[in-house]
Amino acid sequence: MHPVDLAIILLYLLLMALVGWWVSKLASRNVEAYFLAGRSLPWWLIGVAHGSSGIDITGTLWFVMMLYIYGVKATWLLWVWPLFNVVFRMMYLGTWVRRSNVLTGAEWMRTRFGHSRGAELAYISVVVYALVSLIGFLSYAFRGVSEFTAPFFPWPYPDEYYGTAVLAVTGLYCVVGGMYSVVMNDLIQFGLLLVAAIVVAVIAIVSVEPDQILAAVPAGWDRLFFTWQLDLDWSTLMPALNERIYAPYDPAGQGGDGYSLFMLFTGMLLLKGVLVSMAGPTPNYAIQHILSTRSPREAALENLAMAIVSLSPRFLLIAGITVLGIVFYSPQLAAMGAQVNFETILPAVLRDHVPIGCKGILIAALLAAFMSTFVSTVNSGAAYVVNDIYKRYLDPQAPPKRYVAVSWMTSTAVILLGIGFGFLTQNVHSITGWIVSALVPAFVAPNVLKWHWWRFNGYGFLAGMVAGTAAAIGKIFVPLHDVPAFLLILAISFAASVAVCLLTRSESDEVLMGFYRTVRPWGWWGPICAKCRRADPDLEPNRDFPRDMFNIVVGLVWQTSLVTSPIYLVLQQWPTLWTSLAVCAVTSAILKFTWYDHLGPGEMYLTPDGLPREKGQDSAARAPAAANETIPGANQPHAD
Repeated sequence: MHPVDLAIILLYLLLMALVGWWVSKLASRNVEAYFLAGRSLPWWLIGVAHGSSGIDITGTLWFVMMLYIYGVKATWLLWVWPLFNVVFRMMYLGTWVRRSNVLTGAEWMRTRFGHSRGAELAYISVVVYALVSLIGFLSYAFRGVSEFTAPFFPWPYPDEYYGTAVLAVTGLYCVVGGMYSVVMNDLIQFGLLLVAAIVVAVIAIVSVEPDQILAAVPAGWDRLFFTWQLDLDWSTLMPALNERIYAPYDPAGQGGDGYSLFMLFTGMLLLKGVLVSMAGPTPNYAIQHILSTRSPREAALENLAMAIVSLSPRFLLIAGITVLGIVFYSPQLAAMGAQVNFETILPAVLRDHVPIGCKGILIAALLAAFMSTFVSTVNSGAAYVVNDIYKRYLDPQAPPKRYVAVSWMTSTAVILLGIGFGFLTQNVHSITGWIVSALVPAFVAPNVLKWHWWRFNGYGFLAGMVAGTAAAIGKIFVPLHDVPAFLLILAISFAASVAVCLLTRSESDEVLMGFYRTVRPWGWWGPICAKCRRADPDLEPNRDFPRDMFNIVVGLVWQTSLVTSPIYLVLQQWPTLWTSLAVCAVTSAILKFTWYDHLGPGEMYLTPDGLPREKGQDSAARAPAAANETIPGANQPHAD
C-alpha cells in the first residue's frame, strides 16, 4: 500500500481509539448504560448503527462471490440469512419486542413465561444459545477479516495472524465503550462506507462499458427473474463454475452447490426466510438495538432506518467490486481451474484497480464494517453473561461499577474465544453455511411458537432450543446440504417443542394475560383474550394481522428494490434501473398510508419501577396515573 493509504488507515484507527476513550466514562456509569446506552439515543441513530452492524467484511466477501456466480438472481439468495427479516421487525415484531422494557433477549423470557420452573429453564436455554451463536458469529468475523487483510501486506505470515492483530486492536476499543462504542463506530463506519461505495461505483461505471460486462458473463446473468432451472451456462467462460453450480451436492465437499433447480431452491429459501423472520430477532445485537430504543414506536422506525442503511450503500459497493472483478480479474480466476477461490475478488480489486488515497478510504471503511459487526456481537454476548448469569445467579446486589468491570472482563474473554474458534474454521463459505443452515434453524421453532400460540410454555421452549442446538452442533460432524439440514433441524426442534409443551402444564393465566395485555400479539390467543376482556371489557383484541401481512408483502417488494437499484445503476442498465426506482417509490407511498400512519404517537411515561412505557397501552399494562412521573419532554408527540 502507498504511504497515503496507510496514513488514512492509521488515522481511522487513531480516531477509533479517541472515540473509545471519550465514551468510556458514559458507558461505565451502570450496566444499562454499558449495554443499551441508557436507552437515550434517537431511533434514527440506533437504526443507522443497527444497519451498519449488519455490514461486515465476511458478508461482503460472500455477496460478491454470489453476485459474480449467479448474477442479479443472487438477490434471491439473500433469503439465506435472511436479510429480509428486518421487514417483519419493522411492521410488527420490533414493537412487540420493545414493549417488554428488558435488557436482553433472555430477560424477555420473563415477559412471556413468568417465573415458573419452565420459565427459568427457557431463560437459561436462551443464554446458552446466545453464547453458542456468539462464538459462531465471531469465528465468521475472524475468518473474513483474516482473508481480507492478508493480501495487503508483504510478509508471508498465515492469514490468521493478521486477523488476530485486527481483533486485538478492535477489542480494546470495544471493551471500554460498550453500546456507546458500538453506536459511535457505526456512525463513522456508515460515513466511510457511503464514501467507499460511491467511489467504487464511480470507478466501475467510468472504467467499464456495459458491453464488457455482458461479454464476460453468460446470457441471462443480468436478469432478476428465472424459470424452473437456473439456465446460466458458464462452460465457455469458466468451466469450473458450471461444475460448481450444476454438480450434485457432496457432503464431503467435493461436489457443487446443487442449485440447478433454482426455483425449488429459492422456494425453500423463502419458506425458511419467512419462518426465521417470524421468530423475531435472535439473541444477539439485533435484539439489543431494538431494546435500546426509547419506545415501541421508535423500535419500528429504527428498523426502517436499518433497512435503508444496510442495503443500498452496501450493494452499491458490492456491485462495483463485482463488476470490476468480472471485467479485470476473470482470467486469473479461470486460471485457478477447479480450485477457483472467489473470496479473493474483493482484496484483488481493491489492490489493483482502486487509485491511491481511495484505497485507504475503502480499506478503512471495510475495517470499520468489520469493527461495527464485531463490537456489536461482543457487546450483546457480554450482556447475556453479565445480566443473565453473573447478576442473576452470582452477585445480584453488586454495585453498578462492579457490573461494568465484569462486563470488561467478559468482553475480553469473548474476544479470545472468538479468535480461538476462528483458527478452526476453514473458509468464509463453510462458516456461513453452518450459521445459516444449522445455527439459525435451532432458534426458529420455539420462537415462532412463543409469539403466536398461547398454550406454548417454558418447558416446550427449552426442549425446542436444546434439540435444535444439539442438532446444529451435530451438523459439524455429519455434513448435509444446507437446505435439507435447515429443514431437518427445524423439524427436530418443532417436534420437541410441541411434544414437551403438550406433556406439561401451560403457564398461569396471570402470566399469559399480563403478556397479552403488554405485548398485544395476534395469533392463537383467543382463550387468553377472552379472559382479559372479562376483566377489562374495553380491551380490544389485536386485529392488525391482515394489515401487517399486507405491509410485509409490500415491504418485501420495497426492500428488494433497494437491492436491485444500486446493482442496475452500476451495470448501467438504465431502463431496468428506472423500473426498480419506480417500484421503490410506489411501495414507499403505499407504506406511508398503511404502516407509518398507524404507528401511534409514541408518548412515554415512567412506570413505578422507573422504566419508560409507551402511552396508549391498555390500563392493565400501564402504571396507575398517580405513579406516572412524566419524562421531561416526552409528553409531546415525537416530531416523526
